[in-house]
Amino acid sequence: MTISIWRFSHLTLALVSSLFLIVASVTGIILAVEPISHQAKGYAVENREEVSLATTIDALKKSYDEVLELEVESSGFVKASVLTMEMETLDIYVNPITGEQLGEVEERPYIYTFATNVHRSLFLKSIGRFFVGLISLLLCIIAITGIVLLAKRQGGFLKLFSKVQKDYFELRYHVLLSRWFFIPIVILAFTGVYLSAEKFNLLPDAVVEQSEATVADAAPQYDNITDIPFFAETSLADIRRVEFPFSNDPEEYYLIALQDKEVEVNQQTGEIVSSGDYPFVTLASRLSLVLHTGEGNVIWSIILLLASASILFFMYSGFVMTLKRRKKGKRITKMADKDECEFVILVGSESGTAFDFAQRLYNGLSQVGKKVYLTELNKYSIYEKAKNIIIFTSTYGEGEPPTNARKFRSKFSEVQQPNSVGFSVVGFGSLDYPDYCKFAIDLDEQLSASDNFTQQLPLFKINKADFESFELWMIQLTNKLGFIIPVERPLVKKKKYKKVEFEVLERTDLNVDDTFLLRLQPKSHIEFTSGDLLAIFPANDDTVRQYSIAKIGNDVLLSVKKHEMGRGSNYLFNLNVADTIEAAIDVNPHFYLPENAKNSIFISNGTGIAPFLGMISENTTQNISMFWGGREKASMEIYNSVLEKAVSNSENINVFSSFSREGEKQYVQDVVLEQKELVLKTINQNGTIMICGSLAMQHDVLDVLERILQGNQTISFEAFEKSGQLKTDCY
Repeated sequence: MTISIWRFSHLTLALVSSLFLIVASVTGIILAVEPISHQAKGYAVENREEVSLATTIDALKKSYDEVLELEVESSGFVKASVLTMEMETLDIYVNPITGEQLGEVEERPYIYTFATNVHRSLFLKSIGRFFVGLISLLLCIIAITGIVLLAKRQGGFLKLFSKVQKDYFELRYHVLLSRWFFIPIVILAFTGVYLSAEKFNLLPDAVVEQSEATVADAAPQYDNITDIPFFAETSLADIRRVEFPFSNDPEEYYLIALQDKEVEVNQQTGEIVSSGDYPFVTLASRLSLVLHTGEGNVIWSIILLLASASILFFMYSGFVMTLKRRKKGKRITKMADKDECEFVILVGSESGTAFDFAQRLYNGLSQVGKKVYLTELNKYSIYEKAKNIIIFTSTYGEGEPPTNARKFRSKFSEVQQPNSVGFSVVGFGSLDYPDYCKFAIDLDEQLSASDNFTQQLPLFKINKADFESFELWMIQLTNKLGFIIPVERPLVKKKKYKKVEFEVLERTDLNVDDTFLLRLQPKSHIEFTSGDLLAIFPANDDTVRQYSIAKIGNDVLLSVKKHEMGRGSNYLFNLNVADTIEAAIDVNPHFYLPENAKNSIFISNGTGIAPFLGMISENTTQNISMFWGGREKASMEIYNSVLEKAVSNSENINVFSSFSREGEKQYVQDVVLEQKELVLKTINQNGTIMICGSLAMQHDVLDVLERILQGNQTISFEAFEKSGQLKTDCY
């Protein structure tokens, strides 16, 4: 199976389940703290195997008027339910030897109860439990595909723990954390699936079948429980729960749940009256619960906490890695015809690094007037006027080609160039790996063996994308070609924001989706437009949060989703009218509404509507169709004042709203598909489509647009993506 399939599966599953994984991870972190804080109370009983059940029962009976139940928690705490003199039931933690009360069993803190309900079912009851089980299954698959990708990257499963290449922060720690937390994450995911299956009764019956034991007719009776062999020989380590008899009647038995079975025990003779072994399903469920929650084991709880946090990091770092790969691998569109170019640059790149260097060379050759063609190795073909073919390629795994270079060897054997061609190969890799630049070496040998190709420069290897090494190779190339090629050095600098003061003019209450509008007025003159971003600093440091801007008059309007743990959203929600904050405008020109477009379509969900509110308010000439998706009709109420005013002032605005939990229960992409004729007309007339909101929504909308454009004679979906007609700003 190719790398691309594994990567596509890994990325797609992560995107599909991203929102649920965020919720599950955050609540998982909270819940992992509970057993740690519980254990910190210090009531755990050491050496439980040395304390007999008889000792504990005797101590409790001497200390309390009546004992109803005894439980040994997985935490090692011994809990007793006793009856007070006021005839009230009291749950307490006790010393199992003396019966002394160590503390009362406190009511569970609300934050853990809330987190549990969200973690188990998202407050959606059975439907929520189903989704949680499904997401747990997807997480398991994500982890497996991830470890396969890691094995390929490291050069095989036996090299999983070999040295990791020092790359940029997100990539490096994506690899390191995946090695450390693969097993805990798989355990979390698998036990989550198991526990969900249990809740839906998908597992075999776990009822304990009691069978009566043979009771001796003349069994000895004992006056003191400490003399009864069963109770004296059974330790607390064997006990899970004991239900005490209601009276001294011989027909009233102790109901005792041991680790592997349940028994009924005669309180006077100690004989086992009936017994039933726990089915395997029960034992597996108990183990799954302990493994999933960390209950009773501080070290495992800490591991689960870190594993849950690592899932959040994987989502962040995976997103950053994808963006970097797309940015570096983005193909140059304005290029001369391949058959007119003297220079051809072929690239094999898995992470985008080789593409970045290739584009710098492309730009330099173009600046000195050379006709250059840049493409992937997979797209190798005949180049009528090519004199120089330069190959930039990385190596994947054990000398394997990158995904976009895997077809080159076979194509090279099939394609015959019409002219003699000079070639140079530059390999990118890391000396940390034994197969350093192996694929580049193989290509250099393959081209050298061809009669039609002449090596211009020896194979050159660049370790860890070192730009100084690249500059050395550029000196060799310029000496060979006889002219200087300017190459721009990569710039690495921290962004500096120019902060200005904003006054709060209005802040709405939360709607049904925990969303609110915030209207701000700059206290000094600044330039901004709808589609820009407002950078806020909730911690008064370099920590920045960005929100899409709607420009209404001279004011900034934000639509914000308040998250319980969200630093930025809570900071904004706690602002009151007349408060002032320091923030900065972050220009975002790639998401401006084109002034020359006659027809535009806006597509958004949730708070992604924000920039479109400003664009609609300022529109005077364009025909605008806006598609918006929310949960309920009430979700849209906070936007109606802006929308109704805009629609009343212009006949050129149409709003298509959809609600996933009300009415026809549609998502925004469903309505886009229903209006495919409008969409197709807009695209064919060179109109603009703008998408703002969640990445999951963007993915679904792009799938719909691809369906709509299938067979379209005016423009293909691939050409539409690169035409500038499509603008996205999703998160």
